[in-house]
Formats: sequence, C-alpha cells, structure tokens
Amino acid sequence: MTATTANGGNDDTRMRTQQSPLASKRARESNTPTEENRKGKFGGFFTLGYKEGFTQWWANIPAAAAEHTVLSYIPFLWKPPTHTQTGSAPPSTNASTMSLDPSIDKEAAPVKTSSLVDPYGPRQWNSQMVQLGGKNRALNEFSVERLDEAHEQNLVMLHGYGAGLGFFYKNFEGLSRVPGWTVYALDLLGMGRSSRPPFRVHAKDRQKSISEAEDWFVDALEEWRIKRKIDRFTLLGHSLGGYMAVAYALKYPGHLNKLILASPVGIPEDPYAVNAAMPDPSDSTLTNEFSQDQEATTEHSNSKIPDPAKTTGDNNNFLNARSKAQKQDPSGDDTTPSAPRKPLPKWLTYLWDANISPFSLVRWAGPLGPRFVSGWTSRRFSHLPPEEAQALHNYAYSLFKQRGSGEYALAYILAPGAFARSPLIRRIHGVGRQMIAANGLATSSIALAQQGHENGIPVVLMYGENDWMDIAGGYAAEQKINEEKERTLHSASAEEKKKDHGSAKCLIIKKAGHHVYLDGFEEFNEVMREEMMDVSRRR
Repeated sequence: MTATTANGGNDDTRMRTQQSPLASKRARESNTPTEENRKGKFGGFFTLGYKEGFTQWWANIPAAAAEHTVLSYIPFLWKPPTHTQTGSAPPSTNASTMSLDPSIDKEAAPVKTSSLVDPYGPRQWNSQMVQLGGKNRALNEFSVERLDEAHEQNLVMLHGYGAGLGFFYKNFEGLSRVPGWTVYALDLLGMGRSSRPPFRVHAKDRQKSISEAEDWFVDALEEWRIKRKIDRFTLLGHSLGGYMAVAYALKYPGHLNKLILASPVGIPEDPYAVNAAMPDPSDSTLTNEFSQDQEATTEHSNSKIPDPAKTTGDNNNFLNARSKAQKQDPSGDDTTPSAPRKPLPKWLTYLWDANISPFSLVRWAGPLGPRFVSGWTSRRFSHLPPEEAQALHNYAYSLFKQRGSGEYALAYILAPGAFARSPLIRRIHGVGRQMIAANGLATSSIALAQQGHENGIPVVLMYGENDWMDIAGGYAAEQKINEEKERTLHSASAEEKKKDHGSAKCLIIKKAGHHVYLDGFEEFNEVMREEMMDVSRRR
C-alpha cells in the first residue's frame, strides 16, 4: 500500500476502524463536548478552567486508571489488561514513591482477542511489571503477542521525556499485525508507571556524569532484555527514547537487528551545549511548544520540504529546539548540522541549572497543576477526537504529578535548548560497528580474546514534516553512518561485504510533527511494518 493510499479513503470509515468497541460505546454514552465547544473550552493559553482544574486535581485519577482508559482506544481490544502494581493509588500529599507492589491480586491477566472479533488475530495483550535488580527498580511493560504462529522477532518501543507507553496507543494494533513478531512497549525507569527510585549522579567529571545519567536508563533496558531472554530485537525510540536507543546500541552491541529513531533528541552539535556548563542560549522554542495548535500541524503540509523527500507533526518535548533543516542541503558535504544558539529566558536557564523539571512545577502547583498541563495537552492533542484528547490529558497529568525520578537525568544529558552535552552526531557512526567483548559490552580494543565484531545494523531515522526537532541532524547522521560503512568495507573481502548489514536512511512522515507515531500514525505504522518485514526477510 502506498503512502497516498494509506492516507486516503473514507474519513468516517477510517475513524471507525481506529476505535475499540468499548471506546465507541463510551463516546456515544458520554456527554463528550462537541468540536465547537471543545475549541471554546480549549481556547486560552491554559485552557482548562479553574473550576475544572480543581475538580480534576481533587479527583486525583490514579495513573493505572488513566493508562487503562487510553489503552481502551486500541482497536479490537474490548478491555485492555492493566496491572495495578504501580499507580493504583493516587499520590498523597506526600510525594508518591511509585513503589512496586508485588501482590498477586495486583497483577493483570492477559487478554486474548480471537479472529472472530479481531481480523488480525488471534492476539494476546499483556500488562505487567518486570522486576529488576536492586531496590525499587522495575519497568512497566505492555506487550502484544501473536498466537498460533512462531515467534521469531521482537520490537521494543521506548517513549520520550516524561511520557509513557500509553502514548503509543495508536500503534500497538497496527504494528502487531506483522506475522512472527511480538511487540513490547516499556516505560523508562523513573518515568511513566515504572518504579521511581531516587535519581543520583555520583561522578564529578563532566563526561562521566553524562555516561552515568545514560546508564541509568540503558542498564535497565539491558536487564529487562536478559529477564525476557531475548537475544536480538528491533529497537524503536522516540525523542529521548531515541537518544537512549543509540546509547544502548553503543554500550550493549550485538543485540539489535535494526535501530529506528523517531525524531530523536540530541543529534546535532551546539558548541555552547558542549563546552559551557550552562549556555546562555535568540529565541526559545518553549513558547512555540505551548502556543502552536497541533491541529494546524497535522492538516498542513510543509511546502519547503520537497514531496519526494516525504515518505509519509508536534511538539512533545517541553524543552526542544527547532533548527530549520530545510535550509541545509541534505546531500551536501557538511556532516554537522547547523545548530544555532537558542537563547532561553534567564528564569528557565536558572531552573535548568537547579535541575527543576517542568513536572516539578506541576507538582508544586497543586490545584493549578491540571490547568498548567492543559496548556500543553490541549494543543498537543488538538487534532484528536475530544474524548481521546481528554483521556490523554488525564494520562499525562497522572504521570507528571508523580514523584520526580528519571526526569532529573535531563539536565545531565541536555543543555538548555535541548542540545546534547555529548551530541550523538559525534558517535552515531559507531552503531553496529562495535567490537564485542566476552562480557557482551562494547570495547575499543581489538587485542582482547573471545570477542566478535558487529557487521553493521540498519538505522532508520524518521521525522515529522513539521517537526520541531532538527531534521538536518537526521540527514547528517545518515551521512556519517554511510561514510563509516564505506570506510570499514574499503579493504573488505567480497564475503565480508556480503555479510555487512549496515545502512542508514532518513524518512519524513507527511503532516506530522515531533510525535510522528501519533500525528501521522497511519503512515508511521505502514512504514514501521515495512521495516519490520525487512528484518524478517534478512533473517
């Protein structure tokens, strides 16, 4: 199916196929605001009224309940499984620890959808916590397994900063159609409904501090892989999840079949972010993050990007930076994307320096918290049906108000303006090119015994047509990776060249922004299925 076909057809039919029966029933029975009323309701900057905000704060919807509601919009899934081992109770006046409750009655039984109600079934849907080593370390997992067929491939999905696996609700059904695949989505440690142990960095050295912050997430992912007894998998990461996916590929080589980066943060290099402890970044994108209506992003095409470059839009990342990538020729010789300094307000720089996250402000705001969050969610989800937008708002707020944990890693990884302190453009060419020591870790030494060598892995970078992230960084990364392949295989034998799987390509999803998986979910899912089938053909 072509991209045009995927986005065409009857709009009403397409809308119906993207709602579960439970969601459809709830929409009919509820007093969901009309489109006109919704735009009135979400008309200001902080669009939730004081009374409504106070009501939501008082209701204190638990994170597990909010996640369950979002997942109920998955097509063909009558009642999604939702464990209550974390997030089953709302945070008290004292900060919630999001601790793990291992009680059996808190577990969720898998839900099966038969081929009678699920045209792509039978499938099994599961929600559970995967306990890791150490105190209060566990990852929230949602998975979809195809039944009555061999399980040969695994897809693992990682969300962005401060988000949760529920944001992938438009993708679970579409991606789990591919035969032979099991789909996993994880909440990063210290985010979503994963446990939230205290985040601490002990290193004093700048680079070691960055590495320690990265290891907080990637070590947990590797532990999860071992627990799940998965040898190799395809890894998809969005935004901060994309950054961590690259960090994982470099530290734990030999386990990826393909790396897919959806609007990853941290690729371009900015001299101020790299060299200054806290740069004084000319225009903050924070204002744009809250002020741009997502409905405009998903309905309009960016004329500055040529149509042939679009394979298939937003603004999730409270603190991301936009570089006008279309001004740079992606086929040019310059492999370092332009990354102009983006001055931020002094107050924001101060908060960043003090490691005060946006979610800290939400927690401190008390009854005003839901109103503050609505300034983002009403625009971020403005292109969605009202009841789905409301469910996502509730879900986002239920996560934002939890005890701070993994969110505090951001200041160690990114400088104000969302440029990486250790840019991926400097190291992404090493993905799939690591020496593998006997202990499974990457090593730069070729003198060690009992070590293998990666033969390259395909890397796919996806951006929204109206993305706030630096699309030029994706083209630069593509060039870096392909140049490294040429260098590595320059004197290789014909057999070695045949065994090499390294490649890179940069794709653009039409009428989408930073949240490509949600804004252009139909085309995103189609592209993802093609990439997954490519992995199946290679094995």
